[in-house]
Amino acid sequence: MTGLLYDRIFLEHETGMHPESPLRLTAIIDRLMQIGLYEHLVQVPARAADVDEVAMVHDRGYIEYLRSFCESGGGHLELDTVVSRRSYEAALCAAGGCIEAGDAVMDGRIENAFCAVRPPGHHSLAGRAMGFCLFNNIAILARHLQKRRGLKKILIVDLDIHHGNGTQEAFYADPDVFFFSMHRSPLFPGTGFEDETGTGAGKSTTLNVPLYTGIDRTEYLRIFRERMPDILGKFKPEFILLSAGFDTYKDDPIGGVGLEHPDYGILTVLLMHYAQQACGGRLVSVLEGGYNLAAIGQSVEAHIRELMGMPKKAAVS
Repeated sequence: MTGLLYDRIFLEHETGMHPESPLRLTAIIDRLMQIGLYEHLVQVPARAADVDEVAMVHDRGYIEYLRSFCESGGGHLELDTVVSRRSYEAALCAAGGCIEAGDAVMDGRIENAFCAVRPPGHHSLAGRAMGFCLFNNIAILARHLQKRRGLKKILIVDLDIHHGNGTQEAFYADPDVFFFSMHRSPLFPGTGFEDETGTGAGKSTTLNVPLYTGIDRTEYLRIFRERMPDILGKFKPEFILLSAGFDTYKDDPIGGVGLEHPDYGILTVLLMHYAQQACGGRLVSVLEGGYNLAAIGQSVEAHIRELMGMPKKAAVS
């Protein structure tokens, strides 16, 4: 029982000639339909988050500014972040849909979920858009699980090629949310160094692993296998959230580390194993990056097959 959050409203966030385009989602959904997985997924509704939910992470002034900017026709919020007239609505539905996915897992209606959403979120800060991101979907979900579902310990794993600076900022002083990021460095946004470990009560609940350019898949998987058990042993999360970036694929035009399609299945198997050990299997993954339109569908397929327990025989070889 794996949930899928997807809605055509996410295609209404129009960005023009831009790497973060609606074609990313159509490539994913077309692939899932072509191989027959789509019909076996439990559909999660993409309902709009209310302002109070978004304000658990973002400043109300920024929320209102984004609404007004989009309703006036949109344009460039910053150099590389573009919005259109319906982008605000799409962003609300991405955040609210992720909350719905988390609630469905909490209530036992599904075992896990993949949220095929856009705009993405992990770069967005409390008071500004950044790096293609408008609202921080995964941070809003984590705050919801804390404040409205009563969870005490939440682990966010960020495997996008870029450091999730917005997510780190949101929980940097929070001892109850552990943020673990593996990302290439140096690379946008220029944060995520090893000495960034949290502050105040949140000291030691941020772990950044900067990766060198050209790291191969074997080394990447080795680092992940080594770091995760230590985090679980010390932190003991009640829910695991994944910022699922597929720009770690070897031929991604923006990121590119050295991962191949089956590696996303391997990482998912490991995450599911860790989630089963720590928190009864509670796991929600949220789409972040991934810009190779010819490849992202297969990478997501490998991820979802393992979430569903329907691997290809070659997927974990």
